[in-house]
Amino acid sequence: MVEGLGFALIEGSPGERSFKRRVAATALTLLYRWAFRMAHRVVILNPDDARDLQLCCGLPVHKTVLLGGIGVSLDEWPRCAAHVQPLTFTLVARLLRAKGVMEFLAAAREVKAKHPAVRFWLLGPLDDSPDGLGEADVRPWLQDGTVEWPGAVDVRPWLAQTSVFVLPSYREGVPRSTQEAMAMGRPVITTDVPGCRETVVDGVNGFLVPPRDTKALVMAMSRFIEQPELIERMGRESRRLAEERFDVRRANERLLRVLLQKG
Repeated sequence: MVEGLGFALIEGSPGERSFKRRVAATALTLLYRWAFRMAHRVVILNPDDARDLQLCCGLPVHKTVLLGGIGVSLDEWPRCAAHVQPLTFTLVARLLRAKGVMEFLAAAREVKAKHPAVRFWLLGPLDDSPDGLGEADVRPWLQDGTVEWPGAVDVRPWLAQTSVFVLPSYREGVPRSTQEAMAMGRPVITTDVPGCRETVVDGVNGFLVPPRDTKALVMAMSRFIEQPELIERMGRESRRLAEERFDVRRANERLLRVLLQKG
């Protein structure tokens, strides 16, 4: 199972394609090619990853199994009533640049300058990967009160007090954090990139924005501030889509059928 392409294979700006990253991408590509030759089947979460792995790593089409999201327990992530007072935007992620953390922080500052009562929560730990952010990177936003960062926490009670879930990631498999937020009935703002776009029907349960686009993120957030009735309506649609697409029982049944196939 390949749950996502990972940091080394995510396309970035020219300055981000360091020598170490190019070496890692080359090594990873070679290892994938070897592994795919040995595997009977390869489970992929989204169609974009399947296509890209077929093109760059020689994944045979006949071995490819498209699973969709790995799913969440809908009972463990129950729908909560819409939360609008105070209006709160929440990002749950490890502190990686590729998760769109910096875009979230920049958008939060711009929105909060016009709407000081709006809250922004960043939930997640620091990460020591090459793409990781340090505490110094987020400190300016903490010091001026733009965002609250409690670190690694049990996200359920925080999502219960969240109005809109935000994930401006550059690429995902199918993000579990978004599936959890959808199950709890939260509308979603995310990027129109592989994996993330599998979780949002634009204008139905949230909004899709281009990656690395702070202005588009601000505009999407402003829609919910100006039309708070969208929070309840789109939240209902998120729960409906979670039940249709991301019920862990159905995902497990599909995965078991793959594992039990012979040959």
